Amino acid sequence: MSRLSFSIERSNNNGPLAVVPRIDGTPLTDLVAAFEGGRHFEPAGAYGGIIPELFDYGPIDRYFMGEWAESGGIYVLGCDCGEAGCWPLLCRVKRDGAAIVWDSFRQPYRAERDYSQFGPFIFDAAQYTAAVELLQAQLTSPSPRRNE
Repeated sequence: MSRLSFSIERSNNNGPLAVVPRIDGTPLTDLVAAFEGGRHFEPAGAYGGIIPELFDYGPIDRYFMGEWAESGGIYVLGCDCGEAGCWPLLCRVKRDGAAIVWDSFRQPYRAERDYSQFGPFIFDAAQYTAAVELLQAQLTSPSPRRNE
């Protein structure tokens, strides 16, 4: 099983806080850029973290549990410009017994792209839940800190 964690960093040096999922320690931005580059998708990458301050995700722990998933998925990454809807990466979040699964990745502005070989990422539900709860606590603390 994979392990989920998050990086919390300032976007554009002094901008708002951006959240980037990390899978087994590797930023999802790096994983998808390598996948897209290997398939000669143009553009490849150009993703950044989601910015809760700029988009109403609701409680971020519930968001990453897929509770408000629209159109079969959530934004796991937004555009590197900071606007989630500009160039998002979506995936489906589902519970499968004692696991949480991220699958059915898609780039909504490039419907012809095939992401069927990207993922699925399967997480232990307890570890996953702890990671999203920690993220929620960090984002709501008086001075959010970066975590990995």
